[in-house]
Amino acid sequence: MAVPHLPVYQEYYTRTPFQLFSGVGWKRLVAFRADESGVTLGGPVTRYHRFLAVVPWRDIEAVVVWATKKQRERPIRRIGLKLRPGVPDVPGPDSTISPQAAVSAAPHIEYQVVRNNRVIVLWKVDPTRLAAAVQAFAPHVQLRVHPVHRLRPGQGGGPGYGSGGSIFDIMP
Repeated sequence: MAVPHLPVYQEYYTRTPFQLFSGVGWKRLVAFRADESGVTLGGPVTRYHRFLAVVPWRDIEAVVVWATKKQRERPIRRIGLKLRPGVPDVPGPDSTISPQAAVSAAPHIEYQVVRNNRVIVLWKVDPTRLAAAVQAFAPHVQLRVHPVHRLRPGQGGGPGYGSGGSIFDIMP
């Protein structure tokens, strides 16, 4: 009898020559993974190992996908985690963002989710496959996919407000 295929969802960063200079080499780096043990959030390529985080399903309330967009700019897509009460934040570029900066960058997203997020750059999310993985491994966890939120002029939403962003975070 064949073992049913588990819908593990995994995305890798697109390889760039910058990886060679950042100390991670030419190997494929996991950007995001959802499997039987939980969610893996890869760190930005420039600080991959420092911000790599694995969060068990029991600690997660929701996986949230969203984007913000300033006028005449491309959307900045992100994926984040809403953690259960008492669970410490995951290490990441936005873990120290202030509540004011979080509201400026993503007024429609909860502060905790903004702190526990990754920019979706050099990889893409397939919402259908992600939904299948969440349903298979953690049906108690919500998957929220928000439409693009347009920021008013003067609001934040890009690298430079403590996001740990770099020139590579704005590449498609």
